[in-house]
Amino acid sequence: MLPSAAELEYFIEVSSTLNLSRASERLSISQPSLSLAMKRLEGSVGTPLFVRHKRGVSLTQAGKQLVLHARQLLQYWETTKSRALASQQKIQGYFTLGCHASVAAYMVSGFLPALLEEHPKLEIHLKNDVSRNITERVINSSIDIGIVINPYKHPDLIVRKLCADKVTFWVGAGNNKNQDIRSSQSVILCDDNLIQTQSLLKECKKIGVPSERIITMESLEVVASLTASGCGIGILPTRVAESIPDYKLKRVPKMPVYLDELCLIYRHESRDVQAMQKIIKSIKLLN
Repeated sequence: MLPSAAELEYFIEVSSTLNLSRASERLSISQPSLSLAMKRLEGSVGTPLFVRHKRGVSLTQAGKQLVLHARQLLQYWETTKSRALASQQKIQGYFTLGCHASVAAYMVSGFLPALLEEHPKLEIHLKNDVSRNITERVINSSIDIGIVINPYKHPDLIVRKLCADKVTFWVGAGNNKNQDIRSSQSVILCDDNLIQTQSLLKECKKIGVPSERIITMESLEVVASLTASGCGIGILPTRVAESIPDYKLKRVPKMPVYLDELCLIYRHESRDVQAMQKIIKSIKLLN
């Protein structure tokens, strides 16, 4: 068990006076309370620190060694406290932002450059994953803040809606059979790890739209690129499909749509941290 800062302070005073009664007066605590604190400290160290006698106390060899380092320990503790307090009250420190790679591509670039320039002591590190994994990692505190799609409710989380989005079917310029949603030769391009994709493919089967030829990949940006090149029909969020104007992607009419909510999530205890407040405000200003 680690000793408390108060116990170390008491120990330094006792080692200076070598008298529990006099030390208790100078510390403004009762002698029994001081004696109990010193016993706890000896329990933490694992050996006696004092030899008690009628006129007061004297230090054991272990006590003499502890005196040499106790002030350093207290100074280190004060420095640590000061830095921790500064991270709470100032816009600085190390923070991890989690989001899908596609969200990072069209959203994070919109606020991060100005934020880092304005606050040079602020470090932002990105973790890319699907939204359900990001949410779990915010809950277990391995990620500080997440930008996620359709997060589930959890008592430890604050959830703030940023905007709505629609996931549906898109095609690029051209008129080949790969791009004809009603053709038996049509090709679906998608990230099948996403719940939205799985749901839309099921809807296709219900309405009798062919979906036997499917090319899967783990990047929505690659889906968008291949869709633009005429490889097939891409399943994409509207924000991703419209984020690269040169692709000139068009929605396929009369096809199923999956409604998304893009949300900001973070833990309750983070809301009073100044840096977190600044990051959250910067993200909200984009929407």
